[in-house]
Amino acid sequence: MSAIRVAVVGASGYAGEELLRLLLRHRQCKVTAVTSRKYAGQPVSEVFPRFLGSGLEFSAPDARELAANCDVAFLALPHGLATEFAIPLLNAGVKVIDISADFRLKSPAKYKEYYGVDHPAPELLGKAVYGLPERYRDRIRQADLIACPGCYPTSSILPSAPLLAAGLVSPEGIVVASMSGVTGAGRKVDLAYIFPECNESVKAYKPCGHRHLPEIEQEMAVAAGVDELAINFVPHLVPTNRGINSTLLLNMLPGCTAERVAEVYQAAYGNERFVRVLGAGRCSDTKYVTMTNCCEIGYSLDKHTNKLIVTSVIDNLTKGASGQALQCMNIRFGLAETEGLL
Repeated sequence: MSAIRVAVVGASGYAGEELLRLLLRHRQCKVTAVTSRKYAGQPVSEVFPRFLGSGLEFSAPDARELAANCDVAFLALPHGLATEFAIPLLNAGVKVIDISADFRLKSPAKYKEYYGVDHPAPELLGKAVYGLPERYRDRIRQADLIACPGCYPTSSILPSAPLLAAGLVSPEGIVVASMSGVTGAGRKVDLAYIFPECNESVKAYKPCGHRHLPEIEQEMAVAAGVDELAINFVPHLVPTNRGINSTLLLNMLPGCTAERVAEVYQAAYGNERFVRVLGAGRCSDTKYVTMTNCCEIGYSLDKHTNKLIVTSVIDNLTKGASGQALQCMNIRFGLAETEGLL
């Protein structure tokens, strides 16, 4: 099999940097284009010294040129910009893996409600496959457009979906409290994210209406077999570079025992390379997933409140973004899912 020609569109952000880190050790890929409007014409190593010797250079993004030189394009762009490239690339037969939020939601109305604008290509929403391999692997194998999940949704959906599908917990009254490292805000200059503001501080933000909320609700509803549901989602910013810790409070239904939870998780993830279930009474820890594509899950049954308390951790840049995108590419091209990943 000849090397897969890969383009990274919008490669100067944290997700783009992480994707390049992974792609450059992938044995069956060749990076043929790395784009950035800001750094076009500059060696990638001038922006990211870790890539010294790679020979890569940033180029201005041009959909026609990209289509002629790649088999798959990763779109690491701010929301609202991915469609500009997705449409011509798809029309040219290029597989598109979007790391932005443009194709995650199935409802154009929800997109407008949470992102403040009409979706630029609503006809593509029904064609995009949600890129969570542990849930949609078979569909990813056939997909031309893959919408990679957000970091908070990944850490929330993986631990909750099997429990909801098995009827062990209620789709009502779900609370998700998540903590994220500062790279989750993107590579930008903003007062709220500079070192003196973030260091030695933990704060909640957007406790109502966070943009990842409808994505989490959408996928939880699918798992639960209901048309829709509503949850409380409260994100927090913590003074670390990478990592997400999500704590889920779930109302237990009759039959929800430690043994049944273990059985359900074993059935869902027993053969999954990138999901580790710790077992009853244990809590997950971000330090064990940093720089990996793994999600680690722990859980406890609180008989006092009749709640199942689940903790879930990922690296927001890897399993929460670029690593998961690469996992999807491996699936789509018939490669081992672990290629290029830890």
